[in-house]
Amino acid sequence: MELKVLNVQGQEVKTISLNDSVWNVAPHKQAIYDTVISQQAALRQGTKKTKTRAEVRGGGKKPWRQKGTGRARQGSIRAPHWRGGGVTFGPTPDINYKKSVNKKVRALAFKSALSIKASEQNLVIVDKFDFAKPSTKEMISVMKNLQIDDQKTLIITKENEELVIKSSSNIKGVKTLPSIKLNVFDILNAAKLVMTEEAAMAVEGVYA
Repeated sequence: MELKVLNVQGQEVKTISLNDSVWNVAPHKQAIYDTVISQQAALRQGTKKTKTRAEVRGGGKKPWRQKGTGRARQGSIRAPHWRGGGVTFGPTPDINYKKSVNKKVRALAFKSALSIKASEQNLVIVDKFDFAKPSTKEMISVMKNLQIDDQKTLIITKENEELVIKSSSNIKGVKTLPSIKLNVFDILNAAKLVMTEEAAMAVEGVYA
């Protein structure tokens, strides 16, 4: 497939040919679902914790004698059925939420996500960002030139470009990533993808 390459003024400077095996594949919904679920699960920290009857303070003394009171026998006031007692089978930090996904499935999901954006014409290729200094105003102007009005925009560069990051950090809904950190969730979560030509070639070099 061929896409136009624009400059920061929004003018077409040339066209580039992109590999159909990366940018024009039939989207595989199950691969996308499994990969996104795996990404979100990996972000869970597993910090939930409840105390067992061994960890709740108190309850060392038997509340009443074993026999002769007419009441049911009790060993501790911190047993799970007592108010203020320990929790049975509660969450612990030892739980592992990670879900493994086959490498080929992840690659298919990545290419499917890129293909969706390309087919919906929500992929914009720019030749480069040439900021002399960090400027939010200039970045807003560039986005207007590229006819990007959506709130959620993902800007992808080949490397971490400090001037681009600083220029876009104060714009609501705009996120910047280097191509090596590009992932399925961020692609699908963005309304528009803005990629430099170098970043597009870097992605194609890995997945073609």
